[in-house]
Amino acid sequence: MKTIVLLFGGRSGEHEVSLISAASILRNLDRTAYKPILVGISKTGEWFLQEDGPEITRDPPEMGGLEIDTCGRRVYVSPGAGLLVDNPKGGVDELPCDVVFPVLHGTFGEDGSVQGLLECACLPYVGAGILGSAVGMDKHVTKELLLANGLPVVDSILVRSREMDSSQFIHSLARRVEGRFGWPCFVKPACSGSSVGTSKVGDVEALASALEKAFLFDEKVLVEEYIQAREIECAVLGNEEPRAFSPGEIIPSHEFYDYEAKYKDPNGATLRVPAPLSPEQTEAFRDLAVKAYKILSLEGMARVDFFLERRTGKMFLNEVNTIPGFTPISMYPMLCKEGGIPYPELIDALIDLALERFDRRSGITYSYE
Repeated sequence: MKTIVLLFGGRSGEHEVSLISAASILRNLDRTAYKPILVGISKTGEWFLQEDGPEITRDPPEMGGLEIDTCGRRVYVSPGAGLLVDNPKGGVDELPCDVVFPVLHGTFGEDGSVQGLLECACLPYVGAGILGSAVGMDKHVTKELLLANGLPVVDSILVRSREMDSSQFIHSLARRVEGRFGWPCFVKPACSGSSVGTSKVGDVEALASALEKAFLFDEKVLVEEYIQAREIECAVLGNEEPRAFSPGEIIPSHEFYDYEAKYKDPNGATLRVPAPLSPEQTEAFRDLAVKAYKILSLEGMARVDFFLERRTGKMFLNEVNTIPGFTPISMYPMLCKEGGIPYPELIDALIDLALERFDRRSGITYSYE
């Protein structure tokens, strides 16, 4: 039996989403094959062991999330020595762990931070490595790499926080928007997920407040062209030979697929799995998803999001998510299930991929002599 450490919570605007995803994974974990150990990360970044109990480890609420007990014993990452946990009598003990499953959406979890810690601790973990996580989190870097490799992306203008010091900057930016792609447009943090900090902007008057909101979450912001399009998502699974599943479609009932529509409004969106597409479109999306996955050095899993322009039928790659939502209504596990891999088997596959990568990389030499 393998011991699986679930990391959840974290310093992120998607903290609450992580709690729901972790509960869903826990419900679907095969207890005959895995022993779960829960480590909750507070909003201030402290790691706490969630002590075993049936209400925590065996029967989380059907649609609810786990809670983080910040009175529990602290957990530490020890370089070269795995995970340690406080001993009530003093000192620390080794925390058993065969694989870490980071269920951490957004900053300090999906951006390479935790992945770097786990690499230093010599622990296998589910999902993309340091590079793929960092690149996938940064929408600006993602776009630049995809563009350099000939993949279609939505046009955007990069804005840095230091540029906001100029009183004339907003009007100058507005002129660039009008000359490049016009209104409306989207304003979004470069490194954030679940549409946190994102606004749809219709004119110059709304631009300043949208930028101010976005800069709360990152130092880089994208002002992005608005495209009247269908929202298509594709699940990808694998390491060196990834597999893309048939895509699904999101039809939001809100003005756009924002945080409220994704997680708070039960009627915020309709999910079509699989998406009503032609066979040619389906294969084109799958092909683009795998190409992007390889270009961005992704491993384990990713959800690749697209726009399908209504007027022209042109496909645009929007972004990638290296730790996609795992809630009961999240698109990634739904697409995998439609493709023949139900939730419990998906967890098995992700753990196997983590161990395969760890074993493969264990042969790398880091010392010259």
